[in-house]
Amino acid sequence: MSSHPNHVNVPDDASRLPMTLPRLAEKKSLGEPIVMVTAYDFPSARAAEAAGVDLVLVGDSGAMTVLGYPSTVPVELDELLVLARAVRRGLRTPFLVGDLPFGSYEVSDEQAVETAMRFVKEAGCDAVKLEGGGETSVARARAIVNAGIPVMGHVGLTPQTATALGGYKAQGRTAEAAGRVAREAVALQEAGCFAIVFEAIPAAVSEAIMPRMEVVVIGIGAGPATDGQVLVFHDLLGIREGLGARFVKRYASLQDEMDAGVTAFADDVRTGRYPAPEHTYSIPDEELERFRATSTLEGHLGSWEGLEGF
Repeated sequence: MSSHPNHVNVPDDASRLPMTLPRLAEKKSLGEPIVMVTAYDFPSARAAEAAGVDLVLVGDSGAMTVLGYPSTVPVELDELLVLARAVRRGLRTPFLVGDLPFGSYEVSDEQAVETAMRFVKEAGCDAVKLEGGGETSVARARAIVNAGIPVMGHVGLTPQTATALGGYKAQGRTAEAAGRVAREAVALQEAGCFAIVFEAIPAAVSEAIMPRMEVVVIGIGAGPATDGQVLVFHDLLGIREGLGARFVKRYASLQDEMDAGVTAFADDVRTGRYPAPEHTYSIPDEELERFRATSTLEGHLGSWEGLEGF
């Protein structure tokens, strides 16, 4: 059974139509660069919407940028679902992808499918993303796809397993390592992934792999040959300390602005400059006099007596 709305509002600008998998594939075929950012709450989602980005990822990077964990590993599924629901409420047109956190999909196909379904049903995600192109990740990706949920893969530097990779550093810098990245990307493609993230691999390696990629490839520190680019919201806007990874281009310094703003507020409160008269509400003189004349507040709250603990 299906229902059909009597009226559908179609914007004049077709670019503001909701992003879909066919439209993403079309952008790839036409060579139109695809824009993706992460978001973790309603305000960041609204910024992504206003910018007209194509894809929004509720990344497990929110573990560090929003929740204060030292890495992406500790974050729980329920925590990411809270963030994803907030992002969903702020989006209209971008395609929303939820990042499956470490430990939520590796155990079995059944676990992976159940986790993916929660992102779709509870948070309204259009797709999910998982890391790695090894045998386990490929099997889980295939199972989720077979369950009817689109999957984005992720090869190269995979933060959830960065320890096994020798830390947060570029991957694919030897012939053998580059070959592994290529094999994993193709395996995820064959498993049915609609897109794959290439993270922190040499630009020349990305360029060499791209002719074999039929699905959308989003790069982050992987050079210009990919179909699109993604950056972490807090990295590109400077809502963090330090410069970040080599591939990060900072487009603003909002952490500095936030620090300065809160410091100025604290200083104004401590010196009595805030609140000023323009920040307060008024009451007509006659009403104030009436209030003062009935200082016992009889007929309103009773007498002042008994209000000490109010």
